[in-house]
Amino acid sequence: MSTSESATPEEIRASVRAMRHSYGEVGLVDVDPNPITQFSQWLAEAAANPMVVEANAMILSTSENGVISSRTVLLKDVTGEGFSFFTNYESRKAREMASHPQISLLFPWFPLERQVIVQGVAEKLSPQASDEYFATRPWGSQIGAWASTQSEELASRDELQATYDSFAVKYPEGEQVPRPPHWGGYLVRPSTIELWQGRYSRLHDRVRYIATNEGWAIKRFYP
Repeated sequence: MSTSESATPEEIRASVRAMRHSYGEVGLVDVDPNPITQFSQWLAEAAANPMVVEANAMILSTSENGVISSRTVLLKDVTGEGFSFFTNYESRKAREMASHPQISLLFPWFPLERQVIVQGVAEKLSPQASDEYFATRPWGSQIGAWASTQSEELASRDELQATYDSFAVKYPEGEQVPRPPHWGGYLVRPSTIELWQGRYSRLHDRVRYIATNEGWAIKRFYP
């Protein structure tokens, strides 16, 4: 079967069912008692692997009225407090986090046969923290933050480009660009952090850190 165009629906379904990957022998035996330390180690290993594209990319899942939505955002900081990212405060995800701050983050590091799932509560970062990060962004990204009314319907690509061009004239490259009031950061305070390591015969390792009043409890779960 060379292309999907020449395949029948039955052949495509059979091909999908036959898709399998044999995972390696390296397991997750010992972990650091601090999940942020353990996560940071895995993140560094993912970033060092040329097969991993954007190791800090994470799938953010939010919900509203029982409807779940997901999209990819970029992790921009990780500390003992939690995981930080930045976005448009008027976007769909921001509206959903305002109503339901319980969210999930997923880091899919497929080449390493690993994933990390974070569950926690999202809260806005301070304006100062958002200002500080915005100042480090490339000029084009700063202008893009002004130009995009994220999640709103767009009549055409030309409309977006025209808006971008107008802000590029208003804030020329080389001059300071102020942070838009509708753009800033979030901190996700984790309640659980689960590490997943692929292993042979689907005997994968799942280790979950669970926040308690005394610190972090570490438990293993069946794959």
